Amino acid sequence: MTAERVTLKTMTTEHLNDAVELSRQVGWPHRREDWELMQSLSQGVVVQEEGCVVGTILMTPYGHDAATVNMVIVDAAMRGRGLGRRLMEEALSKAGERTCYLVATQEGLPLYEKLGFVATGKIVQHQGLAPPVDAPEHVSWSEDGDQARLVALDRAAFGHDRSALMRSLRERAKFAVVRDQGDVQAFAALRRFGRGLVIGPVVARNLYEARCVIDFLLADCPGEFVRIDTDESTDLGEWFTRRRLARVGDGITMRRTAGEPKDETTPHRTYALVSQALR
Repeated sequence: MTAERVTLKTMTTEHLNDAVELSRQVGWPHRREDWELMQSLSQGVVVQEEGCVVGTILMTPYGHDAATVNMVIVDAAMRGRGLGRRLMEEALSKAGERTCYLVATQEGLPLYEKLGFVATGKIVQHQGLAPPVDAPEHVSWSEDGDQARLVALDRAAFGHDRSALMRSLRERAKFAVVRDQGDVQAFAALRRFGRGLVIGPVVARNLYEARCVIDFLLADCPGEFVRIDTDESTDLGEWFTRRRLARVGDGITMRRTAGEPKDETTPHRTYALVSQALR
């Protein structure tokens, strides 16, 4: 096999079974349903060699000013031939002038730096069986009329419009909320993902609110496998460990462009990610 014989094509749902196999090859837990969510929100590219998918990448746009680059996978037998760079160049071309975010492994860091990405922090992954905890009484389930507020809080915390993502999550997840004088001020989502469940995004005004909405969701699924991805700077790690959710891995957050558009006047921040792929 030679790199010259490979072709790059737009990803469609027909490629997703092969994509699932590739993600399993690198030890990622993504189900076909998880790929379907990401592909439905993204512009994807696959590398094919003799009809077989040997590489993938997704560019997930958030409005006209931001995107994540994710699911960058090259088959082990095809590595070292420049396919990763070709995929990245395709994704960045689709992103245009958008600020681009990604979560990198240590191995991928040199390529991303050559393409203009700079490291901004660290994401840590915690997982385990949900412990038996009491649901905080001031936390409740989201109501049908909360969607616009959830989108607004997510935008304030993340800094970009992710309304399409939030609509998709609304169809797949349960949301716990904290209300203050009738207005939602913190939320967390719980949905099926990979080996079990994932909690995220979590948006709150402070660490106490973040812990409360997370505990509310943990109380809803005792004994089930749960994963949470959080920025190391949130200081949630020790608390997760006390909740028997062990730290099992990490990644390097990176951004391409110098500016960070987050509204610094808001008290809200993101305490846990939708996923490392979608941030």
